[in-house]
Amino acid sequence: MTTTIPVQAKIAAAWTSFMFLYAYVDILNFFKPGVLAEILNGKVWDFEVSAPLLTVMLASVAVPAVMVVLSLALPTRANRITNLVVAIVLVPYSLFNVVGESLEWAAFYAISIGLEVALLAFILRVAWIWNVAGAIAPTAPESAR
Repeated sequence: MTTTIPVQAKIAAAWTSFMFLYAYVDILNFFKPGVLAEILNGKVWDFEVSAPLLTVMLASVAVPAVMVVLSLALPTRANRITNLVVAIVLVPYSLFNVVGESLEWAAFYAISIGLEVALLAFILRVAWIWNVAGAIAPTAPESAR
């Protein structure tokens, strides 16, 4: 007997993994020398810490969390389109994190961003090949075929 996992569950699981990885990478980044001191001095990258900056950051980290719910709740066609668009937008957003980093941190960013992009590629692949017309009508169990 083969268990078929619904497409929505596969995509929601990938967004959940992406969300946790996204948060862990940010948390581990705090351990890089000088990062916390810079934040405590009111700077993140070249930006002053401010309400608008933190609001934008919150919105960006909320995207994967919201996508978990949307992947399970949206109607099929809207679900597919939303996942394709959001994942496409997040690929360059994830790659941006490596800009300006030294070779000393290459392995850290290769693994973290590599995994983020791999999860986004999985989401894109699953959403792209999703048979939307077939997903609407339930299929007969394998034993009934």
